[in-house]
Amino acid sequence: MTTLLVANRGEIAVRIFRTAHRMGMRCVAVHSEADAHAPHVLAADEAVAIGPPPASESYLRIDRVVEAARRTGAELVHPGYGFLSENPDLAQACLDAGLTFVGPPPDVLRAMGDKARAKQLAAEAGVPILDGYSGDDQSDEAFAKAAADVGFPVIVKAAAGGGGKGMTVVHDPDELGPALVTARRVALAAFGDDRMILERYVPDPRHVEVQILADAHGGVVHLGERDCSMQRRHQKVWEESPSPAVDPVLRERLCSSAVALARHAGYVNAGTCEFLVGSDGAVGFIETNARLQVEHPVTEAVTGLDLVELQLSVALGERLPLSQEDVTFSGHAIEVRLYAEDPSDSWLPQAGRIVSVRWPSNARVDTGVDEGVEVSRHYDPMVAKVIVHAPDRPSAIEEMRTALDATAVLGVRTNIGFLRAVADEPDVVAGRVTTSWLETAHPTWEPPGETVERAVAVAAAAEAEGLLGRRTSDPWAAAGPWRVAGAAPVRIVLRPDGTERTARVAGTGPYEVEGRTVDRTDAGWTVDGRPAFALRETDRWLVWTGTQVEVPVGIAPRRVEEHGAAHLGAPMPGQVIAVRVAAGDAVVKGQELVVVEAMKMEHAVTAPADGVVTQILCAPGDQVDRGQALIDLETS
Repeated sequence: MTTLLVANRGEIAVRIFRTAHRMGMRCVAVHSEADAHAPHVLAADEAVAIGPPPASESYLRIDRVVEAARRTGAELVHPGYGFLSENPDLAQACLDAGLTFVGPPPDVLRAMGDKARAKQLAAEAGVPILDGYSGDDQSDEAFAKAAADVGFPVIVKAAAGGGGKGMTVVHDPDELGPALVTARRVALAAFGDDRMILERYVPDPRHVEVQILADAHGGVVHLGERDCSMQRRHQKVWEESPSPAVDPVLRERLCSSAVALARHAGYVNAGTCEFLVGSDGAVGFIETNARLQVEHPVTEAVTGLDLVELQLSVALGERLPLSQEDVTFSGHAIEVRLYAEDPSDSWLPQAGRIVSVRWPSNARVDTGVDEGVEVSRHYDPMVAKVIVHAPDRPSAIEEMRTALDATAVLGVRTNIGFLRAVADEPDVVAGRVTTSWLETAHPTWEPPGETVERAVAVAAAAEAEGLLGRRTSDPWAAAGPWRVAGAAPVRIVLRPDGTERTARVAGTGPYEVEGRTVDRTDAGWTVDGRPAFALRETDRWLVWTGTQVEVPVGIAPRRVEEHGAAHLGAPMPGQVIAVRVAAGDAVVKGQELVVVEAMKMEHAVTAPADGVVTQILCAPGDQVDRGQALIDLETS
């Protein structure tokens, strides 16, 4: 029996195991101490602990991954995506250890993983590329000259990385120096390589990518394109296939370019060629992702193929079982990414325990979480992907609305409510979304007031029911306050928005709460006939009425003084990577004071007002919890 080790975690490990088990393989998981009881560990036949929670001490340790494969008798090592998936050193280490790496050969990974070399290969293959600079001279002067030649705006990118890390748009010469400093720091931390490239910035483009598959016998096919234009901080949120912006002529140009590049580079296994498509019709190759993509399920939906099965077959030395003429496309597929993040708080990633989940019945859900699982601050905040497939794009959007209406995650805040709202946006429905649309249209997002009001009604009814239930030890008060006309109303003090509110709850079920009818059902609750869910967590109710609303009970309201001492805390659990000020420094409102890194992103703590720093309570390298004091500031 062939044994497969997946050098990854979360939903992609679970997804790979699903196909591998169907193919009759034995599956091995690796895990950090934080993931000892994670779903991907439970999905495997055997699991090996490879280190502490930080990825640098576990999932990024090539020696421990290879040793785990040797110890368990694995023949194949699948890297998934992220972590070591495009690291040529892992591919080489597998080769040296007599293991088969499920991906391209090391030399191809080195070429494709280096944006400068990849652009050179693309140009040699006749693939359209954007004007820019990718030279060996990495001085600021070389980039300044290149930017002047290309013309502003330009974009600087990490030569060795992807995922938007180390990527910055520069609009004028004065911004270039500071942008390079930040981009190099991020690139060095993420990839151990601070080399940069520069390209002409294409305003408001579409992000379109082509899925390719190649075997070691010269067979290469494409599986059509995906549109991944809806992005925030260069991280994709909504993906679909086919692209609503691609006509047959452009489709042929993109797909033939991807196949030409794969042949020229000697590519083997699955990969993705990414392009920018400008509103003026300009097309430019940006990079090749030499691995399986997060959004691969939409391609599987429209082609009926299992990309992981094809990956494993190619890795075992088999020829692709199909030619280009054999690839057929059917209908339209959409995927959305469910992130543990708070849209109402600058989209900050969230960490914590999942206390309840409900998944839709009309969609494919790829997830690496379950009830009771911790969303760790050490890893990416994506908790699941929801994928739908329908005969056409309007039907697929309607299927996605239905799926998101039936999806609920309680315990950490997520973007589910936001995604459901986005599915109704005219620009989304019309297929007009570009890479800048999401951040322009929704720099932040608050759940509709009606959603909050329904949540307050449920929390009040649930709290009142609990209070009545707790009186059962007193036989005279078991039914609650009594009067001739029936049970007396119960008044519940809640603070859903930081200010005290009193809700009047009448009845014993159904309940009347401020003009709304709240009733308990076998599945949870209803508010005026609409479904809702509620769970008590210490001193608050977590209520789902289309999105999670936290309704504190009996907590003093938080007061923020306009002047005086301010204690600035960490926006989320993470690691302090920079302290920009010292005690005694005068600062102005909005000035960056501390930078915290968590869940693969940097978050700046800024001054809420003009003032003077009175105390520094952290240092670079410190691990901090959410709310932990970082800076004391005397505001003026």
